[in-house]
Amino acid sequence: MLDYFSTAECSGCRKEKCKLFKDCKVRSCSEQKGVDFCFQCSEFPCGNTGFDKHLYDRSVEINRKIALIGIENYYEEIKDKPRY
Repeated sequence: MLDYFSTAECSGCRKEKCKLFKDCKVRSCSEQKGVDFCFQCSEFPCGNTGFDKHLYDRSVEINRKIALIGIENYYEEIKDKPRY
């Protein structure tokens, strides 16, 4: 995984299909449902992410937090923290 992070060029999930998680279904699902974030979907939380349990649990936790405090506040809270 470290090799991937050191060499891959990623424009982000909103611009291209995920290169790291080949089974990720979030982008295509969000496009179909017309939402920017999973928490905005009436079916949230669902099992249609393609994530393993750890990543799924983290995604649900993050989406719940964004729904609670808003995306701008969430960004301010995490912007200076390491992501990996």
